[in-house]
Amino acid sequence: MRLIKLKEVLHMTGLSRATVYRFMAAAGFPMKVELGGNSVAWVESEVEDWINEKILQRDYANKH
Repeated sequence: MRLIKLKEVLHMTGLSRATVYRFMAAAGFPMKVELGGNSVAWVESEVEDWINEKILQRDYANKH
């Protein structure tokens, strides 16, 4: 398991910081992991799963 910082999450998804936090608040994005102090990270595989789900949704919508 690998934890990734916000900068990498933004790079992987193409989302803005505000959008990531808005999606998290709406339960539409993986939740951050509090590491202590002001440090947070995300589980890389959870972010990858979220991206893959978006791809599947796109593919399904294009077929129907």
